[in-house]
Amino acid sequence: MNELLALDFTLDPTFEIYEANRDLMRARRAEWHEDYTMPKLWKFYEPSRVAHGSYWLNWGTEQEVSWRENYRLWMTFINEYKNRGGRVTVGTDAGFIYELYGFSYVRELELLRESGFHPLEVIRSATLYGAQALGMEKEIGSVEIGKLADFVIVNANPLENLAVLYGTGAIGVTDKNEVVRKGGVSYTIKDGIVYDAKKLLEDVKKMVAEEKAKAGFKITQPGME
Repeated sequence: MNELLALDFTLDPTFEIYEANRDLMRARRAEWHEDYTMPKLWKFYEPSRVAHGSYWLNWGTEQEVSWRENYRLWMTFINEYKNRGGRVTVGTDAGFIYELYGFSYVRELELLRESGFHPLEVIRSATLYGAQALGMEKEIGSVEIGKLADFVIVNANPLENLAVLYGTGAIGVTDKNEVVRKGGVSYTIKDGIVYDAKKLLEDVKKMVAEEKAKAGFKITQPGME
């Protein structure tokens, strides 16, 4: 750690890509797979002796317990690195091991929070620190006059619940005991151009539905088709 700090080294842990190691059922059954995971990608996720990242062969309780301990040690290191002034950024390795593009990024935010980061530190890692790692902190990474307008707009407070940043939002209950969805990014602004994030998500959902219809496909658990 001392050597990495002296080198001003940036750590980008990508906790999310190995999360299935410690809870495979959670990774398989994430609610967004049904509507937003393409059939070919789901097929690629399945256990295989030859496909990269599809190594769920006899994966069970003992393996998951071991990986939970691994995460405890790993997260302790990352949090201490941050506490000692080291730069930690947010990134993913989505596209395999049941991690879906877009959704996996928000999950990485949650895992940094689990590591001990304050929610504001999580946001800093996802914004300013990422820009610094790219050498672009004069252009992006914070909301300042003269920088590019790159940010998202959400009608909920992610500092209270980072899950509101998921495209599917977060589940809540009203005063009338009605189950509702809160959050979900409403708009994404890139280089000052406003994009309707919910409309983009609907476009993806439609594309996935069309591909499933062509293939007569439905998501199943391995060995339960």
